[in-house]
Amino acid sequence: MKIAVIGTGYVGLVTGACFSEMGNNVICVDVNEQKIKKLNNGIIPIYEPGLKEIIEENSNKTLHFTTDSKFAINESELVFMAVGTPMSANGSADLSAVYKVAEEIGKHITSHKIVISKSTVPVGTCSKIKEIIQTEINKRKESISFELKSLFD
Repeated sequence: MKIAVIGTGYVGLVTGACFSEMGNNVICVDVNEQKIKKLNNGIIPIYEPGLKEIIEENSNKTLHFTTDSKFAINESELVFMAVGTPMSANGSADLSAVYKVAEEIGKHITSHKIVISKSTVPVGTCSKIKEIIQTEINKRKESISFELKSLFD
């Protein structure tokens, strides 16, 4: 299966590496160019037992790293959203990165995709994510279907 994982923090990087270890073709995406450069050079930004070995074994085979979300979205069947939701000033989850990824998906999707929110979000966030993706598709005056699933909503 072809999978995009948007966000290479703790959740996204481990998710992408494990999916690639299972034989899936995975493209991990991040907006942080330095992080992607380091990952492409074998420098792992987090520690998880066995992660370094899995990444070393699968890099440039079934596991790839890029900043190009358009490419990753369109080369994949499943698109995992795995970006951070840090606490905002008022104590609620800062969903700006989640909404930015939803916008990117809506702007770049060209065929049916299954989008999975793996980011930890408050109940009801999937409705807003779906709305954002659909709005971006509508702006292009296209009719592209997608399914949205959440592991936490």
